[in-house]
Amino acid sequence: MTTDAIQTSLVTAADSDPFRYGWRFVLRPTPDNPHHLEQVPLTLEDVLHPEVGDFIVHNDRHETDRIYLTEVLRACLESSGVAIVLTDVRIAWDIPDLRAHGPDVMVIPGIPERQNWSTFDVAVEGVRPALVIEITSPETRENDLERKVEHYAQAGVAQYVIIDDMGGRNRERRLRLLDYRLADGRYVAHPMGADGRVHLVIAGLWLGVEGDHVVCYDAQGMAIGDYVTVVRQAAEAAERARRAEARARQEAERARQEAAARAEAEARLRALEAELRRLRGEEE
Repeated sequence: MTTDAIQTSLVTAADSDPFRYGWRFVLRPTPDNPHHLEQVPLTLEDVLHPEVGDFIVHNDRHETDRIYLTEVLRACLESSGVAIVLTDVRIAWDIPDLRAHGPDVMVIPGIPERQNWSTFDVAVEGVRPALVIEITSPETRENDLERKVEHYAQAGVAQYVIIDDMGGRNRERRLRLLDYRLADGRYVAHPMGADGRVHLVIAGLWLGVEGDHVVCYDAQGMAIGDYVTVVRQAAEAAERARRAEARARQEAERARQEAAARAEAEARLRALEAELRRLRGEEE
């Protein structure tokens, strides 16, 4: 079978699956059940403007990158109170005729702590994201690459970064980064750094691609590991600190004992000298 034939068969198989984008449950009463819920497939438009409760299909690597970015940005921004980081939370805008979106990751300054939002309402909260990151999937990437570029600029999001999976053979990922900055109400494509990385302005971090996944780098250019790696490194650092503290305690105790022994020896010496002087005085 030729490559074109294989691709055609894959497209045909995808098109034959009505639930390839995801689904939602809609109340459709029946004579026997007034509370009957029907599983309804999502359209590409539904994925662009999701409703609360929609299940949108993502592949495993998409989720791995999304979780990694969320954890890194939260560690960087939330502990210092700079911003909160939300993932897969629906956002309702305060712009007439601009319907809600469901960004993969968004960074929102001006909020002291996260709440249990299912929808973040910009009009209610009074702030909007300073950064949105979308990770494309082959089936829905046109939403991220085209329509959201217009929508997020209209919503006033200062920086919009796209991690674009351009696809490859045998489901391999080929990633590129796109960086849009808001200027006069429109997005302008911002050039990559010399190393091909994107500066996440609000976080002071850099985002790059290594192989088939994304990596964040700190201001010194050091790669930040994923959540599991960070936890392991933190545990190893804590263990090293514990051992160093134990050694310091042992050395301090040894020094204390040595000082006590010296003090005792000096006291004995002084006592002997005093006794010697006493004896010599009696002889004289």
